[in-house]
Amino acid sequence: MKKLLIGNAAVARGAYEAGVSVVSSYPGTPSTEITESMVQYKEVQVEWAPNEKVAAEVSIGASMAGARAMSCMKHVGMNVMADPLFTVSYIGVNGGLVYCVADDPGMHSSQNEQDSRHYAKASKVLMVEPSDSMECKEYTKLAFELSEEYDVPVLVRLSTRVSHSQGLVELEDRIDYKLKDYEKSVAKNVMMPAMAIKKHVVVEERQRKLVDYANNTAINKVENNGKKIGVITAGISYMYSKEALGNEVDYLKLGMVYPLPTDKIIEFAKNHDVVYIIEELDPFIEEHVRALGITNVKGKDLFTLLGEYTPSMIKKVVLGIDPVPYNELNESIPGRPPVMCAGCPHRGTFYTLKKLGLTVSGDIGCYTLGATKPLDSVDSTICMGASVSAAFGMAKARGKEFTKKLVSVIGDSTFIHSGITGLIDIVYNKGINTVIILDNSITGMTGHQQNPTTGKTIYLEETVPVNLITLAEAVGVKSIRVCDPFDVKTFEAVVKEEVEKDEPSVIIAQRPCALLKGVKYTGHCKVTDACKKCKQCLKLGCPAISFVDGKVVIDETQCNGCGLCINVCPFHAIIKEEE
Repeated sequence: MKKLLIGNAAVARGAYEAGVSVVSSYPGTPSTEITESMVQYKEVQVEWAPNEKVAAEVSIGASMAGARAMSCMKHVGMNVMADPLFTVSYIGVNGGLVYCVADDPGMHSSQNEQDSRHYAKASKVLMVEPSDSMECKEYTKLAFELSEEYDVPVLVRLSTRVSHSQGLVELEDRIDYKLKDYEKSVAKNVMMPAMAIKKHVVVEERQRKLVDYANNTAINKVENNGKKIGVITAGISYMYSKEALGNEVDYLKLGMVYPLPTDKIIEFAKNHDVVYIIEELDPFIEEHVRALGITNVKGKDLFTLLGEYTPSMIKKVVLGIDPVPYNELNESIPGRPPVMCAGCPHRGTFYTLKKLGLTVSGDIGCYTLGATKPLDSVDSTICMGASVSAAFGMAKARGKEFTKKLVSVIGDSTFIHSGITGLIDIVYNKGINTVIILDNSITGMTGHQQNPTTGKTIYLEETVPVNLITLAEAVGVKSIRVCDPFDVKTFEAVVKEEVEKDEPSVIIAQRPCALLKGVKYTGHCKVTDACKKCKQCLKLGCPAISFVDGKVVIDETQCNGCGLCINVCPFHAIIKEEE
């Protein structure tokens, strides 16, 4: 049976067919759908973990206990789980252990263009890279087999286009995987220095075996079209190359991108006048090829280090053929920057912070859009949890007066992910920072996943929710306020009071995401003749509100009736009309 699947769903199918038992992940675009797709397979225990490090460690534990296990993340999540990755490379596996990492060339939903292949090399683990949905399934199954055969965790590298593109996938039955016996082994599983020194020897010997495998495996294959131009490529770049170049070149298509097949590369280069290495982001393959002493190579001297490639770009570089011209519009197209949704609970927070002129240390989530105009409120965004820690650093650098004009903003899921330790640091080291937790009752940025504060598991089963008030109290915060950010007058007063205090404080800005099924705003807002055209409502940046022909207008089709604009209008010129 064949089925049309996106790459992420195909990875999930491959893991299911391979007999995976435990999947633990933290959501992150473009990887999220792998774990979401696993929920349909009742034989598998699936969870959202608080962060990627925890997820990686859960999967390691499951592997030690004899099960096949998997953890999935986006590229920046790989940074979070790097600590256990490097050590489990020494430990190895019992049941097959697979980590799926999805890179984001072009930064469609990310803060950097990290190339995760470097992690495979640095940690000395095997990495495969599929180029379409069918390979996503097959390579994932193979990854579990190779993990057990070579006693190594295996990375499956994806990219946004592979993760989210659809392709036909041949579905097969799940194998009858038997849980492996668990045996206590201090030498294998306890990485004290005395054991680790011996295991490093094992890792280096394993590397030699993996290179031999890379030279002989069918997933590293030569496509011979009898040409003198060769192309070495992998993943989505292979698909772009095939579309651009067809049979005009020969290909060395790499399905295993670490370790690389040294002998096969040397032989391929020897048989061609020139070899183009086509890979998005860093010259990972190219550097290896050049290190082998191969000189007839062209790569990043002709191709960009930035963003995604296109077939037309590749055709221009390799064959010298210009892209087919197209008719350009004579009219300028207005920009469409991302914007918070109508009714977004974060809008009231950033409106208030901008009004108060505060410095805002921001974080990763929908609320990062608080940096865009007209809210124009967020001063910095670094990584998950950094809003809290970085603000404390700013406070240390600039002193008390500055700190009383400074706040951190962090989402509820992000706070659980990596904001708690920053808050502990503030309390422990006698800081006076104010932290605003944006509690919108869901993990919004990646598409409404549950998290430990929502009281539901990935299966939507009821569970014990983390109480943010109790948690803040437990780490030593005494001043804790809960406030609705749409009650702008009260919220403004609360923020003013808390930033003036000579102690750490937490404000929980509590209002659910407007897109949650349980949120039922009604009617729409309307501007009356009492409007003085002060444009205060326009400062909200609501997509439903605009200034047309000299007056403020609210578009009924975009307004969901949240009523925030009613609360900010100083002349009570906006009313709610029920449908």
